[in-house]
Amino acid sequence: MTEKMTDNNPHAPGTPAIQARGSDPAFFSCWDLHAYYGESYIVQGVSFDVREGEIIALLGRNGAGKTSTLRAIARASEPEIHHGEVWLDHKPLHNMKAYEAAHHGVALVPEDRRIIAGLTVQENLELAQIEGPIGWSIERIYESFPRLGERSEQEGTTLSGGEQQMLAVARALARDIKLLLLDEPYEGLAPVIVQEIERILESIKGLGITTVIVEQNAIAALHLADRALILDMGQIVFDGTAQEVLDNEELRQQYLAI
Repeated sequence: MTEKMTDNNPHAPGTPAIQARGSDPAFFSCWDLHAYYGESYIVQGVSFDVREGEIIALLGRNGAGKTSTLRAIARASEPEIHHGEVWLDHKPLHNMKAYEAAHHGVALVPEDRRIIAGLTVQENLELAQIEGPIGWSIERIYESFPRLGERSEQEGTTLSGGEQQMLAVARALARDIKLLLLDEPYEGLAPVIVQEIERILESIKGLGITTVIVEQNAIAALHLADRALILDMGQIVFDGTAQEVLDNEELRQQYLAI
């Protein structure tokens, strides 16, 4: 097996990670990230670097720490973050609250999407613009998400699952984001909707937005991603290209059960 074991402490404490894979500087970095739910030690020293515009598939079995890693990056109140550094575009996020990280360009799209009940599609988008620096205009969003344009006056929570996922991603783009964190964006969606969301994510990549995607549909995520990180028991056990995982059946069976 060609598994690449990773060094979880590649950077000196107190300094930003400045070098990603290859010769390009890192745009987003985690260094020695540790997080807990109560006494449960969930994220155990995660470190990785990402170039601007890369799509990273963060994979692993249930309970490996994937969602907790995303939430720790976004500075969510849970899990509790006890140690580690997070840098985005050479700015430290690790001492920020979640709303401060959001204002610095971090957008987390959670698994439950959190569409605001009682508001139309357009009102959900307008509220996102009010909360942060203006990113994409409503018109531009509707050009990229024509389904949302057709349903602009419909209450957001009455949309189909796929349309709600589009709205959740579009709401993130309504702000001036640099890092998009997606938690299970394909769950429960028909293949045709998955393909449409993949098209949108590819277009986002072309704009230089960096994306980290957690997805149980690992094959779909790997076909979209540039790189793959595999978590096992809260630690990164593989960091390589997405194609390497697709080509390595032993690795997939051991860590992803596929």
